[in-house]
Amino acid sequence: MQAVDKTTSPPGRLIAWKRALLALVGAILLGDAVGLMSLGLFNFGIVLPGSIGIAFLLLALCWNRVARWRVADRRRQLLWRATWTGFAVWLVTVGLYFHGIRSGMGVTVPEGIPIEAIIVLGSGTPNCQASPALTARLDQGLVQARRWPAAKVVVSGGQDFGQHCTEADIMADYLIARGVAADRLIREGRSTSTEENLLFSRSLLEARHVDAAGPIVLVTSDFHVRRAVGIARKAGFSEVFGVGASTPLYLRFNAWLREYFASISSWVLREY
Repeated sequence: MQAVDKTTSPPGRLIAWKRALLALVGAILLGDAVGLMSLGLFNFGIVLPGSIGIAFLLLALCWNRVARWRVADRRRQLLWRATWTGFAVWLVTVGLYFHGIRSGMGVTVPEGIPIEAIIVLGSGTPNCQASPALTARLDQGLVQARRWPAAKVVVSGGQDFGQHCTEADIMADYLIARGVAADRLIREGRSTSTEENLLFSRSLLEARHVDAAGPIVLVTSDFHVRRAVGIARKAGFSEVFGVGASTPLYLRFNAWLREYFASISSWVLREY
């Protein structure tokens, strides 16, 4: 009887395709993480895909060994199926979140609103330079500052881990270099979270006789608008217009993934 080549049989070809797919997806995820980290960007939305990429590459490489381990015990088979089912369910929730996040990316502030303050939220300063996401927020803040020339402009962001500068100073320097008067700027350089951004900014504004009950413009990244506005309202701002800055395409989905977990954390901590 002629022996069957397992690598060319239908089950063998299916396994080969699975391994190739795992290796391809793993390489893409890991390459994306390494590329962004090389730019000085480091957060959970980058680390998690990179970790999944490593796991996929290892699974593709050790597929036969894992298969032997799996079939040796029924409990291991159940664990294997449960793990993949849980991963699939998680991916569905992420997909639904990504779909929903697109509907809350900011508003256009109507004409005639007496805006007294514009708050621009920080977004990382690797090597004490504005990150691409922060640059986009500052450019949008500049648009709003020119539209409302009488409004105070709060730049809010503390000191990143391992840095000797504060986001607020980097942000202020950026806006001043582009024509915003220094006496319009209020630097909030203590915050380490969105909740602190808004609480500390409110205190600084009230010290300058800007009422938190009045209308303000809140500038942040497009994906962050919905959560930031909710936190701002809980922090005591009554009328908040969230304006979103576009997120660069090459880090968009990493930023959205980070926001997915940040939204869960904010909900658990009742930040909004």
